[in-house]
Amino acid sequence: MSNEAHEQPVAAQKGPELNGVNPVPLEERRGKSAGLFAVWFAWNVSIMGIGYGIYVFGLGLSPLQAIIAGTIGYAVSAFLVGILSVGGPRTGLPTLTQTRFAFGYEGNKIPAFFAYLSNIGWKVTIITLASTTGANIFARLWPDQFATADGRPVSWLILVWFVIVLVLTMWFAVAGHAVIMKAEQWIAALTGVMTLVFIAMIVPHIHWDRLGDNPSGSALAFVGGIVMAMTMVGLGMLNYGGDFARYLPRETPARGVIGWTTLGIALPVTVLLILGILLAGSNPDLGGQAAIDPIAALTVLLPTWFFVPFSIVIVISLISAAMTGIYSSGLALMAVGVPGSRVIITIINGVIIAAGAFYLLFISTSFLATFQAFLALIAVAMGTLGGIQLVDFIRQRRMNWNVDMALPAGQGGRSGRWTALLSLVVATVLGLGLVTSGDPYIARVVGFLLTEEQRNGVLGASNIGVVIAMVVGSALYAIVTFVFKQDPKPDYSAVTKERSVRA
Repeated sequence: MSNEAHEQPVAAQKGPELNGVNPVPLEERRGKSAGLFAVWFAWNVSIMGIGYGIYVFGLGLSPLQAIIAGTIGYAVSAFLVGILSVGGPRTGLPTLTQTRFAFGYEGNKIPAFFAYLSNIGWKVTIITLASTTGANIFARLWPDQFATADGRPVSWLILVWFVIVLVLTMWFAVAGHAVIMKAEQWIAALTGVMTLVFIAMIVPHIHWDRLGDNPSGSALAFVGGIVMAMTMVGLGMLNYGGDFARYLPRETPARGVIGWTTLGIALPVTVLLILGILLAGSNPDLGGQAAIDPIAALTVLLPTWFFVPFSIVIVISLISAAMTGIYSSGLALMAVGVPGSRVIITIINGVIIAAGAFYLLFISTSFLATFQAFLALIAVAMGTLGGIQLVDFIRQRRMNWNVDMALPAGQGGRSGRWTALLSLVVATVLGLGLVTSGDPYIARVVGFLLTEEQRNGVLGASNIGVVIAMVVGSALYAIVTFVFKQDPKPDYSAVTKERSVRA
């Protein structure tokens, strides 16, 4: 099916999902909001969450401060994802198609492209981790055949696992929404149980008597911890909530969509955040190793009988996140305007992500620097986009969620809306000036509003510019739209002209 929102939706059928960025027809709507919990839980119950906790603690906070800051950051950002997810059942559209309401049909291609980059960056990282985790199983069990002198898996073994992970991920992503939602229920249950066992095995490595040795951080560091937590989890998902909620019936209560989405995101990452902070606060050496490579540092603590099945579960959880992400990034690519059916575009998207993962696996030498650089740079624009969309929900609701606003100019929509585009550009530039990057090349073009001392201090490390950009962009858009009333109504000039010609 074509990627245009105004074309007729296809009927439900067996095989790969054929709905693209069109509104899902009412007769295909199904399910309850509680079903959203599994897809978000399976996406986020990853051992990477322990590393996130260590990053927050690394800002110079006490364990208690880090736990509170991280929990607040996760809860707030997950709640925002939940709110934006409500647009799914109300319109039947993917989130990055619904943003056409605010940015216009053509104008929306700009933020949708950046959102696409954000998503594939996450998926490249996740596929990389899944491949190395799978290879580590063989390297640990049979080091003579599958490990190098320093204990790392040999390159060809990583390549084999890379192919396995990519094939499984692409199969689910191509199959589409219904298959993904069913699979995530089983994955959530499996990963949830195994993670509880993992936690029970890791807790003995916490030295409780040493936790009090960590001094408290400043108020600025605490705020930085909140911002960092928001950046690592919720803000990166703002533009995809509607993708999984759009098959719900239109009248699905908003509180259910918000509640189950928020819980599915925040619950697993908060539990793992606490574990990571307690480990780092009581065992600095382990915390330092886990900050660089959390999976390798933590799985080495496990007995072999549990290491093997748990490593497989880690791979499954990472594939879970990758398949939902590739599915959403395919829809994002369609929203950018790439022509073709959802299936074909998903395959093309998978090839792009595979190339990026291959680079990270076999060419790049610094996972942490690449990962942090990506988060800091893209999250600025994505947080701003999400904030503008949140504000635009007010006018969308007033217009009864009129999906015609996602159509081209003259058919109900607009080519572009300068109000949203200006707000996005101004806030993004401001935000980039207030963030830093671990990548030496990216660092040259960001942080230009910070002094050298600020760039090297807590202010720079917290990347508070992400939240500042989100607030400024949202406020600017709200002022222009509602105070100065720059809010043109749906444009049906082309439809009216066509009808007059026929008459």
